[in-house]
Amino acid sequence: MTINPFFKKREFIFLNDIFKILGKKQIKKKIKITNMTDLNTALSSDISFINNIKYLDMLKKTKAKYVISQEKYLNKIKNYCNPIIVSNVLKSVYEVALLFYPNSLDDAVDFKSVAPNNKSYNSVKFGNNVCIGKDVIIGKNTIIGHNSIIESNVKIGSNCVIGNNVIIKNTLMGKNVRVLDGAIIGKKGFGFFPDKTKNIRYPHIGMVIIEDNVEIGCNNTIDRGSLSNTIIGKNTFLDNQVHIAHNVNIGSNCIITGQVGFAGSSKIGNRVSIGGQAGISGHLKVGNNVQIGGGSGVVKNIPDNSKVMGYPAKDIRKFLKENK
Repeated sequence: MTINPFFKKREFIFLNDIFKILGKKQIKKKIKITNMTDLNTALSSDISFINNIKYLDMLKKTKAKYVISQEKYLNKIKNYCNPIIVSNVLKSVYEVALLFYPNSLDDAVDFKSVAPNNKSYNSVKFGNNVCIGKDVIIGKNTIIGHNSIIESNVKIGSNCVIGNNVIIKNTLMGKNVRVLDGAIIGKKGFGFFPDKTKNIRYPHIGMVIIEDNVEIGCNNTIDRGSLSNTIIGKNTFLDNQVHIAHNVNIGSNCIITGQVGFAGSSKIGNRVSIGGQAGISGHLKVGNNVQIGGGSGVVKNIPDNSKVMGYPAKDIRKFLKENK
């Protein structure tokens, strides 16, 4: 499990403290909970949540003993965890996450970012007006373009090229990565839920992980994860103006062309090709070796080795037959 260097976390919270803010009955045992996280990465001492029964298989495999959920799922999940039933799962997760990460909603400017000390980065080439945050690690022979900002604790591998006017925060980047002009990587995602009088921001305590040999086009926006991470796999190339929302995982050797949008928590396999202006809805799984035609709208899972096109996206032979 990758350690997140970007957000300070309390060492543990007693389960009764969590029960208290959720309005649950206190128990006699002093049980320590060490984190609020997703089902997939949770350890036995963590607390997690399930807000959609489509993740039941993931719940069956999770190590988390305590899981926040709704009354309607109780009978389906009670044999796999200790359910904590609440009326609003997302609001409850927000409240618990803030216990562990009290500063998680702070996404302001990193005022610790200053002009780079060339002695610390003697093998890195910087353009004009570059700002580097505290404890940033940059590998050998990397280039950072004019007016770019690398915020605190970011790690960039060797032989990378970061273009002009790029902002990188909350990100771990491998080697031989190219980030073209104007990209913004690691900002918080568009996650909130409406309350009676205001919209409440959802904590984003994840990060962006970019593996080796990736290329990120001009004006891409890649959001960091909420309770998990956003991941771009090895050798994947993103064209200009691509948007990748929180918790999206894109596999290796993928080709994503211009103006494609990924909604949150989508999982994309390896060797996937997506044509321009296609849209991938949230919480979907696209298999390996899939080809998606330009302008398509993907609203359901796509199995391995498929070729699809249209809105909603369907088998390409059927689409072409219907649109002669």
